[in-house]
Amino acid sequence: MSVLYKRILLKLSGESLMGEQHYGIDAVALRSFAEDVKEAHDLGVQIGIVFGGGNIYRGMQAEQMGIDKVSGDHMGMLATVINCIAFQNALELLGVPTRLQTAIHMEQIAEGFIRRRAMRHLEKGRVVVFGAGTGNPYFTTDTAAVLRAVEIEADVVIKGTRVDGVYDKDPEKHSDARRFDSITYKETLDRNLRVMDMTAITMASENSKPILVFNMNQRGNLRRVLLGEPVATVVKD
Repeated sequence: MSVLYKRILLKLSGESLMGEQHYGIDAVALRSFAEDVKEAHDLGVQIGIVFGGGNIYRGMQAEQMGIDKVSGDHMGMLATVINCIAFQNALELLGVPTRLQTAIHMEQIAEGFIRRRAMRHLEKGRVVVFGAGTGNPYFTTDTAAVLRAVEIEADVVIKGTRVDGVYDKDPEKHSDARRFDSITYKETLDRNLRVMDMTAITMASENSKPILVFNMNQRGNLRRVLLGEPVATVVKD
């Protein structure tokens, strides 16, 4: 079965792991996403994954507690590592070989991020989960996802969301929202569509890295995206 992409970078929000909960990690959502990634892995696709940490910690909480921005961002990075460890274990329970690499060194838990080592893991068929964002404050995990995609020479960034693509306005609030089959980087910025933050979109544009936006909550959609079914919006030049 032919797939469109040999190597992908999958970006998942921390909130996606909450499932029906209001906080933390839902076991059903965790297993479902792991099964989707296993299906993609079984197709022979090389997979890198970046998680957000919003299900555990958000910057707004830091501001309310009087924590400075840099410290708050570091706390958020650690939250992503918790998600990465959980997902790594979920994948390995399904028999998928993995490696966890983090932008902040924590040798007892994960490898430090080394580009060539990450690429070697991918070539050997291991799913590489990237934690701790870029390792720097003031950068989102969206930016980390595009950065890692560029570094590992992924064919595409695939962003899993709660809706089936990019719309001209929030489809969960507006019944007349219009879905785009494809859209340019510039138009997403001009329209303020919040596909990813400005830094991430700019980096993707400058490196000609397409972004696919799809509904990760629908079981089997990742496999459909990889096989070329029209279940995602493509953001490109």
